[in-house]
Amino acid sequence: MGGLGDFIDLPTCELHRLAEIAELLTSVRLSRTRKNRLALALKSGGYIPRLLELFQTCESGKDTEGLHHLFDVVRGILCLDKATLFEVMFSDECILGVVGCLEYDPRLAQPGQHREFLTKAEKLREVLPIKDPELRKKISQVFRAQYIQDILTPNPSDFEEGFLSTLNSFISCSKEEIFHALQKDEAFLPEVFAQLTNEATAGEQLCELVKFFREFCAFSFTLPLRRKKFLQTLGKLGILPILEKLMAMDDLQVRSAATDILWYLVEFSPATVQDFVMQEAQKSEHDTQLIVEVIEQMICTRESEFGGDNRLMKNFCALINTNKMTARVSHLEVFGFLDIFYDRYIHVITAPLLAATSGEWHEIDNYQKAEVLASILKMLSFCVERHQYHMKVYVIKKDLLRTILVLMKSKHKFLALSALRLMRKIIGLKDELYNHYITLGNLFEPVVNAVLDNRNQCNLLKSASMELFEFIHRENIRLLIAHIVENFSDALESAKPIHTFQGLKTKYEQAKNQQKRKVNSVPSLLPVATFVKEPTVFPVAGGEGKATPRSPPSSNDSSRTHTSLTRVLEAPKRGLFEIFGFPDDEDDETAQKKRARLDS
Repeated sequence: MGGLGDFIDLPTCELHRLAEIAELLTSVRLSRTRKNRLALALKSGGYIPRLLELFQTCESGKDTEGLHHLFDVVRGILCLDKATLFEVMFSDECILGVVGCLEYDPRLAQPGQHREFLTKAEKLREVLPIKDPELRKKISQVFRAQYIQDILTPNPSDFEEGFLSTLNSFISCSKEEIFHALQKDEAFLPEVFAQLTNEATAGEQLCELVKFFREFCAFSFTLPLRRKKFLQTLGKLGILPILEKLMAMDDLQVRSAATDILWYLVEFSPATVQDFVMQEAQKSEHDTQLIVEVIEQMICTRESEFGGDNRLMKNFCALINTNKMTARVSHLEVFGFLDIFYDRYIHVITAPLLAATSGEWHEIDNYQKAEVLASILKMLSFCVERHQYHMKVYVIKKDLLRTILVLMKSKHKFLALSALRLMRKIIGLKDELYNHYITLGNLFEPVVNAVLDNRNQCNLLKSASMELFEFIHRENIRLLIAHIVENFSDALESAKPIHTFQGLKTKYEQAKNQQKRKVNSVPSLLPVATFVKEPTVFPVAGGEGKATPRSPPSSNDSSRTHTSLTRVLEAPKRGLFEIFGFPDDEDDETAQKKRARLDS
């Protein structure tokens, strides 16, 4: 081999020179000029076909060393990343020899079975008939190129900058050619949709058709100039009702592919999906709707592939994200949609949660079930943040937070943490009605117990609990500070870090002294006792090492009146609107306008 200006002289195609050929291919990888010259030399004179003839000789003679050298040689040629060589390597004459060499990776205990897979895959029945022979050839070539790419990329040592960039471009350009050819055929997409809606299309045929359509959509959405037209075509053909039907099927692969397609639509055209969901909710009284299918796949599907699935979570959040809805429709329409959602659909989300926490507490041993409950809590946290008015009514009316905080007893720390995060989301709103609900229900007891149980540990649950108390201290939420200090100060003295709870005590004492000064500054026209009201304290289930508030007042003491939790929970039924300034004598339309402004 000469210098950079000389032509590269390739070793002859002989068995005893395979190691030399492999070394040559390795030596040029850092020089672009030498790679180009070597690629020209390899393409000329039928060098690659002659190399593949040696593969037949080595395999028939069981020459393991020669087969390992051929693996390095073929892999080295592919890693030159030259389109002119790909045309030769992926041709009908060479492809089986190429993948055959790649079966004999010296790092594997047993040879691979690439040829068997590739042969069977190319013999599969076509999902839809392709009449153009050139298009059929291009599709076959792309399939082979992708398969070779999957064989080469798992090696971490090859992930240098620009690795196989030409191969990636080759595949991408070929796919774009295929897409354009299919899009020119006006009968193609209607035929796909006709097959999807045909009752006779079932089983493996339907599965392969949906997977093909998923890949077709995935690539189509990567072409910005054609994306809008493609979305319009899908809308005219009725893509969303078809996805609703596919997501309700029993076949896991069909449901998974349909979920992916919906995810693409949510990613690139969320308005289309939201408008469809709103229209469907207003027209239909039944629970066989797209939003129900998304919810049920997240919480009711037994297969582990859907437990806590991020795609489904993103689909769900996009469907009910009212912030984006208000950019296109009126607040009244959004409020009407939320009325329907909290009337028909929210119970589908909370049903597994209520079932797991009803009655006496039993540990959740099934890890998958714990994951599903954690996903539900994420959905509810999203609703707390985006649907403040509706979710507040639902939480207080159903006493939902008490049910959720039961999960803080779980041995699955991620589940206990999810329950605490939802409470943190509620307190973060700094809503007075929420705060009254929490204090009257004594809902800090599970949180305090979690702090005491983890007092000598360092974990996320303890850190999140302490962050919650620090937030209350930092934001000076007086009602919650008074409740914590008056009921749990003694129990929390042993918890660390001590300065967090000392800070709460300091805030409490400052507020108390400030209140005394205000009272003393008012002329005393009535006895002092008239202005004194002892704090209401709730009895808490005792237990060694648990939060135990101070003794409650005697039930025989009739001189004081205590607000019961039942009265607060009944508030939404009888007068929640008055709390926010919605008089009962207003007409429905006026009240809805006010509530819509509040929710927005």
